[in-house]
Amino acid sequence: MDTDSETADAGLAQVRELKKTAFALREQLERARGDTEDAVRQAMSGANAELAQLKATVVALRDELQEWPLRRDEAARLAQAANLEEIKQLRVNVAALRDTLEAARLAQEAAVRQAIIAAQDEIAQLRATAAALRDALEQAGFAKQAEIAAARAQDHAELLQLQATVRALREQLQAAPLGKKQREP
Repeated sequence: MDTDSETADAGLAQVRELKKTAFALREQLERARGDTEDAVRQAMSGANAELAQLKATVVALRDELQEWPLRRDEAARLAQAANLEEIKQLRVNVAALRDTLEAARLAQEAAVRQAIIAAQDEIAQLRATAAALRDALEQAGFAKQAEIAAARAQDHAELLQLQATVRALREQLQAAPLGKKQREP
């Protein structure tokens, strides 16, 4: 019986060992389950937090997407209002520039008219001066011709007088006695 008792003791020791091992494995399994459950809880908690964050992002994006047409319309309205204001200012500027240009054109036309009138006056004065100078020149020419004619007439009269004097002296010389001529040698 000793062998049986030893075998039984060995079997019991083995059973105890197996029970200890089973108990240790069960504890280890429980710990692993606990760790797994903790890891799952943490993962779930992280996933839930991420899911909540994604849901919040989706809600924010959906809100922004719903507001986008309103913002777009508002931006378009503001841009259109700014464009209309700019167009209004440009029209005012164009009208002012057109008025300035028209005033400058009218002033230039008036200046041209005045310059033409002044030039025509100057031309008329120059023509009158030229006519007066031509008349004066003609008068001077006539006066000169009259002076020349008078001088020629005077010279001709003087020449006739001298010729008459020369004839008279010749006649006197011819009529003078010969004797006087011969005595004087």
